[in-house]
Amino acid sequence: MKSLRDYKEIENKMALNELTIVEAREGLKEKRFSAVELARDCLGAIKKIDPRVKAYVTVDEERVLKESKAVEKKLSELPLGGVPIAVKDNFLTRGLRTTASSWVLENYLPVYDATVISKLKEAGAIILGKTNMDAWAHGSSTETSQFFPTHNPWDLERLPGGSSGGSAAAIAADLTIGAIGSETAGSIRQPASWCGVVGLKPSYGVVSRYGVIAMASSLDSPGPMTKTVEDSRLLFEILRGRDSHDATSVDFRPLPQKPFRQVRIGVAPQYFPAEMDEEVKTMVKEAINLFTGQGLATKEVRLIDPQFAIADYTVLQRAEVSSNLARYDGIRYGRDRSFFGEEAKRRIMLGTYTLSAGYYDAYYLRAEKVRALLCHDFEKVFQEIDVIMAPTTPSTALKLGATKGHPMFGEVQDMLVEASSIAGLPGINLNCGFTKKGLPVGLQIIGPRFSELLLLGMAQMYEKATDWQKRKPSLN
Repeated sequence: MKSLRDYKEIENKMALNELTIVEAREGLKEKRFSAVELARDCLGAIKKIDPRVKAYVTVDEERVLKESKAVEKKLSELPLGGVPIAVKDNFLTRGLRTTASSWVLENYLPVYDATVISKLKEAGAIILGKTNMDAWAHGSSTETSQFFPTHNPWDLERLPGGSSGGSAAAIAADLTIGAIGSETAGSIRQPASWCGVVGLKPSYGVVSRYGVIAMASSLDSPGPMTKTVEDSRLLFEILRGRDSHDATSVDFRPLPQKPFRQVRIGVAPQYFPAEMDEEVKTMVKEAINLFTGQGLATKEVRLIDPQFAIADYTVLQRAEVSSNLARYDGIRYGRDRSFFGEEAKRRIMLGTYTLSAGYYDAYYLRAEKVRALLCHDFEKVFQEIDVIMAPTTPSTALKLGATKGHPMFGEVQDMLVEASSIAGLPGINLNCGFTKKGLPVGLQIIGPRFSELLLLGMAQMYEKATDWQKRKPSLN
């Protein structure tokens, strides 16, 4: 039997960057280490490991250490006092370079903070750095980043997913304590699945979009990416809420909670397509069986085939991209349009076409009607069940270069999350096992609007019953 002294020696050997948010807060409050020491361990890990992972675009070490020292006096008063948080590079950070991983904004310094950043700072968090992403969030791999692709910490020859791939990789590799991503149609859940971390996509409007570089304004949803479900719950509570700067933001009105064993789980065969990786299919079904083993009932439900969401999302997203990127003309922000990458140009051209005279009704208006059908489909199903469980992605992380010659790569990889994003629903990804090659498999839980607390509760129950989240990639 180990003595208390033995356990303290083990704790002392653990690098501080490996801590969760909750563990870091406890250690800081109990003065087992300082905010500066915590920041230094994270910065040290970035220097040592990130040249191989390439999760970060920008890290200002001097700024991080200065802010960590300043927050020391208020640690006990702030819910995130001294905790380093990595932020996807499409959130504006005052005085800290924000690029959206595009050459257009390569040297852009924002003059104000996004609401999400303001809330993190008010809670005492330290912005550790800005993470790599697909340029303008166009993609599901980080290979459209105009700087470099990010590598998956579980296999450096594979993709981390995207567009929040840098945030997911930073969490998986312990290059931060917590992280922030954004999802338009899978950009939190899909990279979280491929990197084996927790990714929460909130209901549309629950977390403010103000100060987030817009991709598709009717879909964009900021959210946390963390090592544990408990950490995601903590960040969600800090980030949620209406914002006077964002007319699409709403007050969070949580659904009435019911006893855990009364929660009904829906399983849709359409979310287990024939082309799905068999190991993914098997592990997700085993995860669902764990819930039934706890006494929860499952019911087979029918949903619109998620493949139809691919075409719908493509039209809606490209149309909004063409509108949002029109502001980057070289006069108001950054460089002129000649600096756009190939993916951005493709999306602008298709979006402009679908909105043009003579084609608006045939494409964009019809896509909005399909969106209404998808929303109604989910509403009908949620009258029978409380949550839907399904794989997050049809495969595990693919090899670097897999996007080459596949302009619809992202839409295909995100097919199982697109419909719920189009409908504005919340969803959470959590790791439910590893393949024979050692790659993480993601389980997603989807609920009706404002069911985030239910999803977090379900995910936390699963996390406590398994040890998948405790496994770490070997990078040292």
